Amino acid sequence: MRISPPRLLLIVAFVLVVFLEARTVLAFFGVAVSPLESAIAAVAVIAVLVYWGTRPVDEEPTEE
Repeated sequence: MRISPPRLLLIVAFVLVVFLEARTVLAFFGVAVSPLESAIAAVAVIAVLVYWGTRPVDEEPTEE
């Protein structure tokens, strides 16, 4: 794993908050984003984060 599970959970929670608040800020400027669009984008970003976080670290080959 590249990152510990508690840190990954914190990052996922932060991403959810960012997407919720971004939708509010965009609505303030007159850009309409539906909850479904926001949820799809958030799920995609979280899926990439979980994939990256749980993927094993590539070990460098040692030169001898």
